[in-house]
Amino acid sequence: MMKTRFKKGAKVFDIVITAVAGMFSVGMMLYGVFYFGLGEAWPELVLNLFYIACLVMIWMYFFNSRHITTQQFNYWCSILVGMTVLLRDILFAPPLAYYALHLVCLTLSVLLLCMLTFFYARKNWKSYTKHNLWAICVIDMIIAALYNLDIYLEPTSEYTNYMMTEIWIRPTITYGLVACFVTEVEN
Repeated sequence: MMKTRFKKGAKVFDIVITAVAGMFSVGMMLYGVFYFGLGEAWPELVLNLFYIACLVMIWMYFFNSRHITTQQFNYWCSILVGMTVLLRDILFAPPLAYYALHLVCLTLSVLLLCMLTFFYARKNWKSYTKHNLWAICVIDMIIAALYNLDIYLEPTSEYTNYMMTEIWIRPTITYGLVACFVTEVEN
């Protein structure tokens, strides 16, 4: 029988909700890749590979797998989330309706990437405070909310539903990662 790492119902709920929402969102995005074709949606496929890897590691960590240590979980999940920030929000940032909105999103994305880099580069990463951890999640949610606002400002198209889903995958995964890290800080 598999033992879970977390015993409190709230922590189990956090991880399960993250995993279910993440899997549903990734599934919808994979359907979008097949619907729109690989030629048009290949960047989403690349991002989904990073998201799937994060979700697999969350499950491995949740079920206390001997194949992943806390340090490995911390390092690889931070790297994968950082790669999605770099690819989607900095290098291949989507065109936004207003330039000011674009600059705010870009600035927050660079800040998020710096925070993730600082977090996984620390030798004693458990000394990272709960406020620092939740700041990562909050900044990611603000970025997603700003992208969401931009979608509402632009005319809708057949891509709109897929874009709305894709925007919230990473904050959902970040929430689960932070919930895991906060638990490690508490121990």
